[in-house]
Amino acid sequence: MLMGVLLALGPLVWVGWRNRRATPLGRFNALTLFTLFLTFDLVMFGAFTRLTDSGLGCPDWPGCYGYTSPLGAKSHIDAAQSAMPSGPVTVGKAWIEMIHRYLATGVGVLILVLAVTSWLGKTREGPSRMISPWWPTLTLFWVCMQGAFGALTVTMKLFPAIVTLHLLGGLSLLALLTAQVVRSAQAQGNAVSTLVAPGVRRLMWATLALLLLQVILGGWVSTNYAVLACSDFPKCQNSWWPVMNFSQGFEFWRELGMTADGEAISFAALTAIHYVHRSMALVVLVVFGLLAWQLNRLPTLRTHSRWLAGLISLQLITGLSNVVLDWPLVAAVLHTGGAGALVIAMTWLLAGSRTSAAPTTWAPEASNSSPSRLPA
Repeated sequence: MLMGVLLALGPLVWVGWRNRRATPLGRFNALTLFTLFLTFDLVMFGAFTRLTDSGLGCPDWPGCYGYTSPLGAKSHIDAAQSAMPSGPVTVGKAWIEMIHRYLATGVGVLILVLAVTSWLGKTREGPSRMISPWWPTLTLFWVCMQGAFGALTVTMKLFPAIVTLHLLGGLSLLALLTAQVVRSAQAQGNAVSTLVAPGVRRLMWATLALLLLQVILGGWVSTNYAVLACSDFPKCQNSWWPVMNFSQGFEFWRELGMTADGEAISFAALTAIHYVHRSMALVVLVVFGLLAWQLNRLPTLRTHSRWLAGLISLQLITGLSNVVLDWPLVAAVLHTGGAGALVIAMTWLLAGSRTSAAPTTWAPEASNSSPSRLPA
């Protein structure tokens, strides 16, 4: 906890000094944006922790063998490493796991500061008025839930369902912070809401839904170590339809490497997990291409269109690299980072657009001042 507070002090001091002449809302917006940046880094480092098999580098929680860092737990780590040299507990893996926990706690402290600040600024009027404090409060609740899932990830020994939900929760946290960045920028007058056709708006929501489904499938592939079940492309195991066991592969509540009956999971089940994710990727690619084409027709959203096209291309390249290059670490981490960036881009797009020409305000409370209108 103390390490998290110390890590949070740096961003707090830097943002406060850099924006010392800004309005309270300006400083709040800057801190929210910086917290979003650090949360994205945390998601990337979480992927690095998982992909280096460091998730059990310290097999207890919140400390490491009861100590605040691997330094105090050196004798325990050495004993575990001597008993299993290639196992999940080494000095390097312990540090990776604990650094991930320190960073997560630091992000939690920053989100706590945002929630407290938003409630303190609730009564302000005019350009210094904060956004609705319920959104930072919901974000604080969500990051606490993420901490609980992080603890369960360790104590339940990398249970696939828990690890996948932990990944989904991290990306949802990115979405919550992104929405607040956009809305606070609109409240500050630094951004406007773009008017789009209802059909385009529905396509945005459908694309986001497919993206979240693909994220869940991707998390299921990663947490079950099914990436290399298909090591060729476009075929899988030199077949367009390899032997697969869907019922076993998609049993939700089971231990890592086991079925719900306690038996070892079959290779056909891992193949089914991989193949479903690969097949859904084609659908997601087509839908994102359609959305990017629609957005490119709107002058104010052409930049968003290019971002989506670039990010989905990155996902395609890193996904293929994971298959044909034997799951390289850089490509695997970038694949998770690309998913997070797509969530941010889609949330930014949805939060910054609307189908109605009516005034848009972030805070639902009534105010004595006239609501600000955002041009279409």
